[in-house]
Amino acid sequence: MRCPYCGSQDSQVKDSRPAEDGAAIRRRRICPDCSGRFTTFERVQLRELHVLKKSGKRVPFVRDKLARSVEIALRKRPVDPQRVERMISGIVRRLEQMGEPEVRSEAIGAMVMEALRGLDDVAYVRFASVYRDFAEASDFESVIGELARSHTAIAMETVKPAPASKEDDPHDD
Repeated sequence: MRCPYCGSQDSQVKDSRPAEDGAAIRRRRICPDCSGRFTTFERVQLRELHVLKKSGKRVPFVRDKLARSVEIALRKRPVDPQRVERMISGIVRRLEQMGEPEVRSEAIGAMVMEALRGLDDVAYVRFASVYRDFAEASDFESVIGELARSHTAIAMETVKPAPASKEDDPHDD
């Protein structure tokens, strides 16, 4: 592995351990030339993925780009980094398991939106504002209204009425 500090082609692994719930290996490395220390991650890649952009341009899928966009949406939000990493790994696994060599950028955006919706409402709205290309305040109101309706629906499902007792049954006379 090339040293990011001096560019030396040789580095030594000092420590390896599982990361991301066993989906990756974290390696601590040291450069024998400049003594620089750095970390690398090794992940399984099932297939080479490409993203088909709205413009028609075809680019390689880059996991770190996905992670950066999610991190921007989650900036200054109280979300456990391990949950975020599991979310990103889950999206990447879903993309790889689709079996397609090309994935439309809209499909990736939809997966991120779905995942952020369950993780953090503010991050969801932030991401939606870029993904859906908000132009005015009413666009924000619309998405916040969607969130409010879904939270109300979830609350209604969790509060179920207690079963009626025999005393309450008017047909039991």
